[in-house]
Amino acid sequence: MTGASGTPRLRALVVEDEWPARNYLVELLEGSGLAEVVGAVGTADDARQALTSPDRVQLDVVFVDVQLAAGDREGLDIVRLIPKGADAPHVVLATASKEHAVVAFELGVLDYLLKPFTEERVEHCLKRIAEQKPTRVATGAPPQRIVARRKKSLVFLDADEVWAFEASHRLTFVHTPHGIFDLDLSLAAIEASFGRRLTRVHRSWLVNPMFVKELERDGSDTRLLVGAAVGQPGVLVPVARERAQELRDLLLANATGLRRG
Repeated sequence: MTGASGTPRLRALVVEDEWPARNYLVELLEGSGLAEVVGAVGTADDARQALTSPDRVQLDVVFVDVQLAAGDREGLDIVRLIPKGADAPHVVLATASKEHAVVAFELGVLDYLLKPFTEERVEHCLKRIAEQKPTRVATGAPPQRIVARRKKSLVFLDADEVWAFEASHRLTFVHTPHGIFDLDLSLAAIEASFGRRLTRVHRSWLVNPMFVKELERDGSDTRLLVGAAVGQPGVLVPVARERAQELRDLLLANATGLRRG
């Protein structure tokens, strides 16, 4: 995709464990018109999958928080995982502390964004990256359609009609109003390709929030009913405990009708 000037936008991956900060940074990046967020993940494991999957989308820049939930300074381990070279994405640390600046630049980090982020600072960062990556910026846009399998046939699906993606027994499935089909891509590759259209609710599930019809809590267990409609059963999706509150906040942020406490 291209920005307002017709220049192809930078493809960005955001690695940030706190949903409000992650969502705000994504909004600033896409609001600048200079970048397209093709993936936004909240854990180090998801970041590793997005960066190492053989089907991963080519990236221009990775924004990484230093302190992820799983451990102190784990974001720096993600930075070390990113290869160096002309075709490698640039790395920007997006964190609340200045104390890691020396280590960051020793690792080849291009820029260092301090929280709270501002539009001006994010735009300056993106322009600096665009100046240093002219070849990468000219690459093609992420796919807008999905090709799946049904026995010996290929099925072409629009991204906006997908309910959810499921990983099960080393296979990947896409759930749609037309049925369930097989995919060759991993969940990490799918998440990197379609970015904010999808939400990771479980290590084995990505869902399209626009098709969530019910959020059910039973003790410590949470489930979603996704894609249900007249004459259609929909699909029941488990929600990981550590993602339940973040998911609830996300769904309520785009809805009205419930009294907030």
